[in-house]
Amino acid sequence: MLLAIDVGNTRIKVAVFEKDILIWQDAFDKEDAVDRFSIILIKYTDIKNAVLSRVGFLDESVLKWLERQVNLHVITADSPMPFQNGYETPKTLGIDRMVLASGAVFQFPKQNRLVIDSGTCITYDFIDADDNYLGGAISPGFRLRYEALHNYTAKLPLLTLESPSGVIGNSTKQAIHSGVVNGILYEVEGFIERYREQYQVLTVILTGGDTDFLAKRVKNTIFANPNFLLESLNHLYQYTINK
Repeated sequence: MLLAIDVGNTRIKVAVFEKDILIWQDAFDKEDAVDRFSIILIKYTDIKNAVLSRVGFLDESVLKWLERQVNLHVITADSPMPFQNGYETPKTLGIDRMVLASGAVFQFPKQNRLVIDSGTCITYDFIDADDNYLGGAISPGFRLRYEALHNYTAKLPLLTLESPSGVIGNSTKQAIHSGVVNGILYEVEGFIERYREQYQVLTVILTGGDTDFLAKRVKNTIFANPNFLLESLNHLYQYTINK
């Protein structure tokens, strides 16, 4: 069994894999990390190995604790990847984006692939059919947009994600929901269309914490999988070990 750990900007997501089968998953706050990891390892005593990627901060004491419990493999910018990295500043490319790109190569071989990860930020990552990672885009996610409107204005309220009643918001709250939600939908659709203008045969993978919300509203054909990063970690661990 393998424990896959994704340390994000706000929370930790975990999954237990038996070979390529995801058998259990969870998410929790970082301050609960040791307690929650302890529960997992007690429940799944066959876990001997773990793979971890992080874009957010994780206290070094937690890493040291994990290293005493399992064989911990941390994905870094120097880890072998199944693609050629064409990013102009490869050392600044987020580990999460590299893991997602790897997963796209493993699960959708020899295709033009656009991975859209909707979380704190929305990232767009493109890997062509020859497994060249070319780059993408980064923009604020739902929560960041709601918070920015509240934090950088005098009177706009802080709202949480909610589907707008229509394009025309007939109240301040509805106007905010329309601007945030429809703005992201138009952005996502626009990026997909622009990529398809250049790459007519394109596989689009949607993942991240807001996958379900977006997948119901995006008109383009996509593969929606909220667990794509965790699955990609599992595949990348096998690839790295074999290397």
